[in-house]
This record gives sequence, structure tokens and C-alpha cells, in this order.
Amino acid sequence: MALVEMTEAIREFLDAGGRAALILLDLSVAFDPVPQQQLEVNEFLQKIHFKTPAGAEFGFNDNGEVPALYDVLSWDFFPNGTISRGQVGTFDQSAPPGHQLFINESTLIWHFNGSQNGSVIASLPQMPRSACTESCLPGYRKAPIEGRPICCFECLPCAEGEFSNSTDMENCVRCPEDQWPIDRKDGCIKKATVYLSYGDFLGAVLASVSIVLSISTAGVLGIFLRYRETPIVKANNKDLSYALLISLLLAFLTSLLFIGRPALLTCLIQQAAFGIIFTFAVSCILVKTITVVIAFNAIKPGSRLSRWLGSQVSAAMVLVCTLGAVVICLTWLLTCPPHPATDTQSEIGKVILQCDNGSVIAFYGILAYMGLLAFASFTVAFLARNLPDRFNEAKLITFSMLVFCSVWVSFLPAYLSTKGRYMVAVENFAILASSAGLLGCIFIPKCYIILFRPDINKRCI
Repeated sequence: MALVEMTEAIREFLDAGGRAALILLDLSVAFDPVPQQQLEVNEFLQKIHFKTPAGAEFGFNDNGEVPALYDVLSWDFFPNGTISRGQVGTFDQSAPPGHQLFINESTLIWHFNGSQNGSVIASLPQMPRSACTESCLPGYRKAPIEGRPICCFECLPCAEGEFSNSTDMENCVRCPEDQWPIDRKDGCIKKATVYLSYGDFLGAVLASVSIVLSISTAGVLGIFLRYRETPIVKANNKDLSYALLISLLLAFLTSLLFIGRPALLTCLIQQAAFGIIFTFAVSCILVKTITVVIAFNAIKPGSRLSRWLGSQVSAAMVLVCTLGAVVICLTWLLTCPPHPATDTQSEIGKVILQCDNGSVIAFYGILAYMGLLAFASFTVAFLARNLPDRFNEAKLITFSMLVFCSVWVSFLPAYLSTKGRYMVAVENFAILASSAGLLGCIFIPKCYIILFRPDINKRCI
């Protein structure tokens, strides 16, 4: 068959509306097995381009192939057994990308309610679903089900700290550090800012206890000053008793620095003040205990220990012991000082304002130094508890240091197991409890004798 004759045959067939016969053109290269002639046919076919009387364009691509042109049909099966077929769209491969498929949605019937009196009643158009699961609402995420098609999934709530604000989200989004999801987890709100404040029940209780104990300490100091010439006050160096009472008063007031909104100044002061004041108090107790031992041995004939009983010597010993804490705290403040910080992880939905200790080594170093002095005081007091001295307070010091050491030994695991503002409350409680132990065990029995048993205060016991 000549090429011209084949072209005319194609044109005539298309004019007659034989669109389906286009598939025969793909076999046109098979009429002659000679490769050279196949190339000539392809080159000729690439030049063919015309319109049919129906308005459809016809042509071949670079490979000598006819672009696909299909009708999209819809087959409707009715409850009464009838079948309806109609064209609802077309697919034209020669059209620009994105416009090759055309569907006339107004001609689609997606759902039927059934038949009534032999007639078919169509419902409103309803788009068919390609999923076997309802859409996941905001606050949930889609999770695939193993072994099921991809259109089947389950809706899981977003994890803590995450949210989803649109339908069918595959992954939840984490809120910013200073925000937290609302209850529905479809949005975020700003976290509440909290700290150990005077308005909280816990902060109010600790502050009230601190004030009451401060007033009590001031009262004890006033009693000792009022009865300073009595034997029980003079015993075991009354100046050290005054210094110890003043340090306990300051310790109670120091606990107030841990309550309230953290600021740079309070963060710098609170730990240094706590360490130095407590070290000073324990040093006073240690020197008082040593004074008991020296006083007992100084009464022996030929003893030279009496020169160590002066107030200047006692003051020097207290200052030397306290100097160690001062060096640690100064190094702490100069190298890695405490500073205000925020904690967004300890409590859900809250930003905790607190003081970061800065150097953990310095913090535990001052505790270790204070503990060393306390242990030395306990050891010396325990060994001197039975010395036959007038108003011997070694037994009182022994019991007071036992309480003091027990509080701070219990403080460590409690402090390490808490977070946020409760960590501050634990340290505050330890300060109040240990100071109250020293005040109650050493001075309350003496105040009882001064106020209620003056007969004992006037004689040797």
C-alpha cells in the first residue's frame, strides 16, 4: 500500500467517525519489515496533523504513536435491575499537563436511596470516600494500621506538649518552650509562670515558721542578756552563746531569701549567706564544746590550758573555722555564681522560676565543709558528755548536733529527688529544721532553768 493511499484511507475513516480505528495505526509500521521503510513511514506519520469534521484534532507524536483520547463512562446499576451508561468526561493525552483529564461532576450520581413505585429516586450527590476510617479531628494524628490498606488508619491523641490544628494530620507539632497545648490539643497557650511565693500555701507556711522562729530566737537572746550575770549564762563562754543566737537568728531570716520571685541579687546572696551563717553557727558550737573540755582539764594542777579559755582565743577559733566557708563562697561567686533560671520540664504546663546554683561542686563543697565541722562538734561533745563540769552543756550539744546532722543527711536524698519549686522548699525546710534543732536543744532547757527554776541557777549542780 502506498503511503499517500494509506493517509487518504485514514482521513476518510476519520471523516466517517471511526475514532476507534486509530489503534490500527500503531500497526502501520508492520506492513513492511524493511527497517529503512519503517523509518520513512514514521517520518511521514509525524507530519500528519488535521482536524476531523467533528472538530477533533488528529496527529502523531515523535515516536509515530497516536496520542490517547478516551471517553470516561459511568455505569449506574439501579435497584430495579436496570443499567444506565453515560459519558461523564474525557481523557486527552495531547492536552497540556494538568488538563488532560476532564470530569463533569454534575453528571455523576454517587448514591441512590432505592426505588419507589418502580421509579428510581436519586439522593443529593454524595462524594464516595477512599478511606475506611473517619477523618482525624484536630488534636489527633493519623496512625497506620499494620496489615491494612493505607486508607485505613486510627486516630491517636497528640502526646504531651504536642498539638495538631487541622484535620487528618499525620504528625503532631510540639509547642514552643514557653507554651503548652490546651485541653483539646488543637492549639497552644502560654505556660503559667510559678515559683515559691508568699502567696502559695507552702511558701506562706515556711515564711510564717521562719518569722515565728526568728522572734523566738530574739526572745531567747533577750533572756540571756537580761540574766547575763547568772551562773548558767556565764558557763561555757556567754559571748559564744550570744554569737550562736545571733547566727541562728540570721539563719531563720536567711530562709526568707528562698521565697519570692528569683532575682539576680537574691540568687547571689541566698546560698552564700546560708553557707557562711551556718558554718559560723556550727563553729560556735564546736568552740563551745572544746571550751568545756579545756575548762575541765585546766583545773588540774600544773595545767597550762587556762590560757586557751579567753574570749579572744574562742573568737579567733570561730573566725578561722568560718574562713574556710568564706573562701569557698567567694570562689563560687567569682567563678560560677548562682543566677536566675527557668525550668520548663519539671511541672506540666508551667514555667518554674528558680535560682540555678551555678557550680554544683561549690554547693556540695560548702555542705561537706559544714558537715565536717558538725561531725567534729558531735564527736567532741559526745566524748565530753560525762565531764563533771558546772552546767555542763556537752550533753545538750551532743543531742543538738545529732538532730542537726540527721536533718542534713536526710536533706540530700530529698533534695535530689525533687524538682522545681519543691526543691527550694526542701532546702528551706532543712534550714528551718536544723536551726530550730540547735535552738531548742541548746537554749530552751537553759531558758527553762532561768525562768522557772531560779533555785537551780544559784547553786552548783
